[in-house]
Amino acid sequence: MAETRLTFEEILTELQRMANPAFAQQHERFGSFAAQKLGIRVPDLRALAKGNRSHTLAQQLWQTGIHEARILATMVDDPKQVTRQQMDAWIQDFDAWDICDQACCNLFEPTPFALDCALEWPHLKPEYQRRAGFALIAYLAIHRKKLPDETFAPYLALIEQYASDERNFVKKAVNWALRQIGKRSPALCQRAIQTAERIARQDSPAARWVAADALRELRARS
Repeated sequence: MAETRLTFEEILTELQRMANPAFAQQHERFGSFAAQKLGIRVPDLRALAKGNRSHTLAQQLWQTGIHEARILATMVDDPKQVTRQQMDAWIQDFDAWDICDQACCNLFEPTPFALDCALEWPHLKPEYQRRAGFALIAYLAIHRKKLPDETFAPYLALIEQYASDERNFVKKAVNWALRQIGKRSPALCQRAIQTAERIARQDSPAARWVAADALRELRARS
């Protein structure tokens, strides 16, 4: 493994230098209320991550509990060294939608555990842990181009099962996963439409929103 360009201590110093409390407060308007937020933009974190990929560094950054340090950890960690135990542990620390989505996109989706986690995590009760399950489904639909259509049948069933979850960041992730599956192929688009039509008949405002929003996009594609 290549040595990191900056040490853990140097990166922490750089994060503190980049801190922008005004941006942190502004970001709360988008629903990110994580503790220990410094207020650093994601593109700036990506620039800092370049040349600093290290599994050990990622563990150190995550342990700080600093929001941006944890996002950076998802960028510098090596998916080939990530264990299922680490993934299950890290999702318990999720306290905002952006750390959830960054971890799923940057780190979890490329692992060999992603398909199983996407089947299991939607059953978890905490808001951001359940969101992680559906975010992972969405990223699998986006990035795993070679997966056969049938792989997504169990995920559609989970979407239908949890579409009635009224929590904002869950229902948005459920909707996102449904739309992304429907974009994969004409056949999956039809299956996603059928799923959305069944969801629309559920006696739940959240389910009706999920269905209506997805159907607008999916029917335009069919």
